[in-house]
Amino acid sequence: MASPLILAIDQGTSSTKALLVDDTGRVVSRASAPLAETQPRPGWVEQDPGELWQSVRLAVAGCVTPEHAARVAGVGISTQRESLVLWDRRTGEPLGPLLSWQDQRTAARCHELADQAELVRAVSGMPLDPMFSALKARWLLDTHDPERSRAGELCLGTVDSWLLSRFGGEHLIEVGNASRTQLLGVQAGAWDSRLLELFGVSAEVLPRVVPSCGPFPAVRGLAPLPDGVPVLAVMGDSHAAMFAHAGWRPGVVKATYGTGSSVMAIGGGRSEGLCRSIAWDIGNGPVPAVEGNIRAAGRTITWLSELLDVPAETLLAEAEDTDPGEVYFVPAFGGLGAPWWDPDATPVVTGLTLGTRRAQLAAAALEAVAFQVEDVVAAIEQAVGQVGVLMADGGLTRSARLMQTQADLSGRTVARSGEHDLSALGVADAAGLAAKLWTTEQLQRRPRPVEEFRPAADDPYRRARQAAWRQAVRRARPAQEGSST
Repeated sequence: MASPLILAIDQGTSSTKALLVDDTGRVVSRASAPLAETQPRPGWVEQDPGELWQSVRLAVAGCVTPEHAARVAGVGISTQRESLVLWDRRTGEPLGPLLSWQDQRTAARCHELADQAELVRAVSGMPLDPMFSALKARWLLDTHDPERSRAGELCLGTVDSWLLSRFGGEHLIEVGNASRTQLLGVQAGAWDSRLLELFGVSAEVLPRVVPSCGPFPAVRGLAPLPDGVPVLAVMGDSHAAMFAHAGWRPGVVKATYGTGSSVMAIGGGRSEGLCRSIAWDIGNGPVPAVEGNIRAAGRTITWLSELLDVPAETLLAEAEDTDPGEVYFVPAFGGLGAPWWDPDATPVVTGLTLGTRRAQLAAAALEAVAFQVEDVVAAIEQAVGQVGVLMADGGLTRSARLMQTQADLSGRTVARSGEHDLSALGVADAAGLAAKLWTTEQLQRRPRPVEEFRPAADDPYRRARQAAWRQAVRRARPAQEGSST
């Protein structure tokens, strides 16, 4: 008899990926479908919920053959986080666009609520920032009908909620995704009435919070997968990547290099500049995590690609053998995330001369990713203890130059995963646990190929580069001139 398979669906910002994994953890098939985003106004970033659902269907259809379909024991779903959709409970039709996690239209509202920032951080674990879902929720409800929401006629949810709604059944959200909305009490693991009142969100519009292992509605409408295949696990994409690193082990810190970047470690410590959230709950209770989020990692490269009308691959190739010199690029598109959390920061490029060329700009953009990640890793080290090895995953880790730069600028070993689709593999690991295809102990012993990059730069070089980077960050934050940061 053919062995069972797990289908992992990773719904990300720029695409949806689908992987089929066998009972040894080997990927037997994969496919992807692109997903567009629009910027109708400066700072606004939207996606079409219908196109998002269609990208999931296309990725699954490209990955799963009819022969495979009969062997699928269960499905795992990982998703982009903080993005928000509002839809009609009865018809299932969206009432507007998906507001991306990158969207900054609510920045002014953050300033209006500044006197409540400490309460928000204490209860939700998150700084008051437009990236999180709460202010997006208020904007969607105010724009599209607050009265119907209070009557229970509308549903508001993150991407996992939206996808699960396509299968039918109760309005649900996975606990890790819920913890990123800024409406959840992070210690209680439940919607907090103080936050709901502050942000003007009625409880009637919100989904029920469930563990990462459900129960969830069974699959429907994902041909050639037959209707009724169980959904066994749901996680936020960064949480799933952490799970794929066997991140429940003490001392594991991971950085996912995608459109943005998430740097995460398990633990309940608190440090300035970090978020407290829930990593997952696979049946043994919520697991706390600390995390720092960077708005522009790979997006920095694609922006430069669009600006110069040059393929991103060309820029990365040019950056491989180029020293940025004294050029520093602070990609504060829509402000800066962790550890600064400054929505008013603006993009800055310093050190330009008449001799600066495209390759130097590309190298500076790549180096900016490493600087931002190291700023967050340093904050995480204060919360969980010394970080000797940084586990790296995500599409941008294909750049060996970035990985070596990260090691040199941080003074830490960087372990690049041999598999780029860690979010999909992590939620496949969790779904396979639920299907009893393997145990946690077997996952911990499973070979996880990595390539190590060790620091090749000395301390004086590292200190000088970091000092120059911090000076560029200060220029990007003129409103904070004279502050300690």
